[in-house]
Amino acid sequence: MRINYFFSLILLASIALFSCSNPNNSAPQKPNILFAIADDATFMHMSAYGCTWVKTPAFDQVANNGLLFMNAYTPNAKCAPSRACIITGRNSWQLDEAGNHWAFFPPKFKSFPEALKENGYFTGYTAKGWAPGVALDESGNKRTLTGKAFNQIKTTPPAQHISDNNYAANFQAFLDSVPDNQPFCFWYGSIEPHRAYEFEAGIKKGGKKTSDIDSVPPFWPDNDSVRTDMLDYAFELEYFDKHLGEMLATLKERGELENTIVVVTSDNGMPFPRAKGQAYEYSNHLPLAIMWQNGIKNPSRKISDFVSFIDFAPTFLEAAGIANNQSGMQPITGKSLFSIFNSDEEGQIESDRNYVLIGKERHDIGRPKDAGYPIRGIVKDNLLYIHNFETDRWPAGNPETGYLNIDGSPTKSVLINNRNNKEYSEYWNLAMGKRIQEELYRLDEDAACMNNLSLNPEYTDIMQQLKNQLFEELKKQGDPRMLGKGEIFDNYTYADSSGVNFYERYMNGEKMKTGWVNDSDFEKNFSAVEN
Repeated sequence: MRINYFFSLILLASIALFSCSNPNNSAPQKPNILFAIADDATFMHMSAYGCTWVKTPAFDQVANNGLLFMNAYTPNAKCAPSRACIITGRNSWQLDEAGNHWAFFPPKFKSFPEALKENGYFTGYTAKGWAPGVALDESGNKRTLTGKAFNQIKTTPPAQHISDNNYAANFQAFLDSVPDNQPFCFWYGSIEPHRAYEFEAGIKKGGKKTSDIDSVPPFWPDNDSVRTDMLDYAFELEYFDKHLGEMLATLKERGELENTIVVVTSDNGMPFPRAKGQAYEYSNHLPLAIMWQNGIKNPSRKISDFVSFIDFAPTFLEAAGIANNQSGMQPITGKSLFSIFNSDEEGQIESDRNYVLIGKERHDIGRPKDAGYPIRGIVKDNLLYIHNFETDRWPAGNPETGYLNIDGSPTKSVLINNRNNKEYSEYWNLAMGKRIQEELYRLDEDAACMNNLSLNPEYTDIMQQLKNQLFEELKKQGDPRMLGKGEIFDNYTYADSSGVNFYERYMNGEKMKTGWVNDSDFEKNFSAVEN
């Protein structure tokens, strides 16, 4: 009798404990998602990677309590196509118009936040979601690809050109709106460190010194203008990280941190010449840290697997218990990261994650008939192979439009204003000059991609192997560029051009009114530049 009474007490206690942890007596709570994406930051510039002149304690917190990825890449190093890859799980050459910048987002492609919302998640974002471009449904109604906007709360920014959006406070407002017992997905889309910058903000307001920078990338001259520009970039990147830290603190205060998947990354590389908008290491190789205290085994690991931005969507769907074929999304090319989450190991976890594909089509304006600069590439075995399809075109945009696939900056101005100076001409050529069809770089020895090995006979065989693998994969993925239909990307209109050729509008005097185009972007006599 006493034994039965004793076991009855244990049973009642167990029921009570289960009821407290799961008051609805339903399945375990699905994880929340906080997706934090900086606007234009190269992978090495988070302090968790060893950078000393940028301080990112919040990113480091996520890395130290989760996973730090050493080989994360975007398929396309420009805002809109990169973000399109994130939300669809497909490469940019698989996304029709959305493979371009300033695009009309096709109605047939559902985003993972839309799929999550349909399956019980409360979704929202602040500042920059998928952008720039226009996303409408088949009836012409505006779509919210990353959820409901939370942008109402403002703040006084620490420098000119930094957003007055109080990102952290708007995250708190979002959390206040989440219904009880409903999982959430929030997209924190800072506009920093996107151009423009307040010149010398990093020095005058951030307390930095040009001597703090251990080295300037070898494709720019090492002078005070460039170093000051880099410190202003660091100042804005640290501002993104500051708000991330406040968001993490809020989650902890509300008891939500342990059950939240926190992903921190950037959409493309730093907004400097030969970085953002191109296809080099400083362009596509991006920071990535993921923390999920309830779901990642053995945290504080460094992961060397190659991870693509197309892997985020299937990861989030799996976390939410949604099968890919039940999400309503177009077939996903990416692969869930759960096997890495569930591993105990560091370094390489999955042997087949040993390469990644990259590419681009049309970005910002700059060529007759709005033509793009098509590239495809593969990173594998410490090598980067790049195939340039239209070598007669200017890779950063035409001279007469100011090479507008490079954001205006002091660094860009230094290159343009000194291009006829023998000491500086090679810097101009690396950023703006025309290129040969094939490029090959040894990343373990040449992360700056300065020494093109494509004409070196020692690399002929390995380069052909990389090209064959790249083209075979692209054909399997239905890349129009591989099927003789690559011109389709040039024929898509810009999202705000109303069907009128953007290049012609620009040349007729409709200059771009934006903070990242400067008068110094334009050479004094571009007609003298090689055609």
